[in-house]
Amino acid sequence: MNSRPFQDHSALAKKIKQWAVELGFQEARITNTHLGPAEQQLTEWLAQGLHGTMGYMAEHGQLRSRPQELVPGTLRIISVRMNYLADIDTDPLSTLDNPHRAYISRYALGRDYHKLIRSRLTKLADRIRGEVGDFDSRAFVDSAPVMEKSIATQAGHGWTGKHCIVINRDAGSFFFFGELFTNLPLPIDEPTDDHCGSCRRCLDLCPTQAIVAPYKLDARRCISYLTNSLKGSIPVDLRPLIGNRIFGCDDCQLVCPWNQYAAKSCEPDFMPRQGLDNAQLIDLFAWTEEAFLNRMAGSAIRRIGHACWLRNIAVALGNAPTSDEVIAALQSRADHESALVREHVAWGLAQHSV
Repeated sequence: MNSRPFQDHSALAKKIKQWAVELGFQEARITNTHLGPAEQQLTEWLAQGLHGTMGYMAEHGQLRSRPQELVPGTLRIISVRMNYLADIDTDPLSTLDNPHRAYISRYALGRDYHKLIRSRLTKLADRIRGEVGDFDSRAFVDSAPVMEKSIATQAGHGWTGKHCIVINRDAGSFFFFGELFTNLPLPIDEPTDDHCGSCRRCLDLCPTQAIVAPYKLDARRCISYLTNSLKGSIPVDLRPLIGNRIFGCDDCQLVCPWNQYAAKSCEPDFMPRQGLDNAQLIDLFAWTEEAFLNRMAGSAIRRIGHACWLRNIAVALGNAPTSDEVIAALQSRADHESALVREHVAWGLAQHSV
């Protein structure tokens, strides 16, 4: 990595944080590459098999926890935070309480955030380059083997809550992170203290009891994993616990006291699309594969594919109150070409004694 000599890195760090806000991030903070404690926690978590089928979590050896080896020459990481909770009237709790409606994690209601944040990180790097001349940088947005939450907490964006999600004292936990690896010797920010105290609401109210201990998540039981990452059959014993959640789960965040301060986002890309914040299960289950691909273009949901989309909704319909409409919807997919879909439809029908 090469950069021209630059003396006042403290002043540069302040400018970087200002530019980040001007580009639409809520905050930028800076840390080093030493993630030793996080590496140990990850190693233990993987050894216990709590990552389920997410084999990529174990790939790349220790590169995930050693940024300086992932991108040689990296000295500092600029960690940026962007709120995603759309400023809308739809109450997520009212959706969860209505078994006929589909609950979709708040982060996935709008456009996929990856391109948006990456583009703005690129602009941030360009502004830095305009100040110091050429320097090496690489942007990451929930991509490659990067421990973004560990980096964020080390940089002081907040602390890792008992539900394993980063909490910011002033903004709650509904936000995305992005990282800019750099060789600039910028001054680093200090981490913040843990403020969860004796609270255990997230543990007690997790629908599937996936938070098996404070700060320890069994992904194999997590609804976000089951509906987003798992490609096969959802375990039968967990299906009734999923309720009407068809993509992701926010329960541990919704119950967190710190989210009474959750900051809303005015970012147009994060506003709900396709009426997903107020959609009926039966309507979404009727989407053909073509309709699914077209309507979910630019959405994080599209990557799970139509079969898993139908799988998830079949489970939710199985959990819905029995009605002629629900039964008819499930029966319409009983002969679906996908064995995965047929299996979950059959389960859903069995819940209605059909």
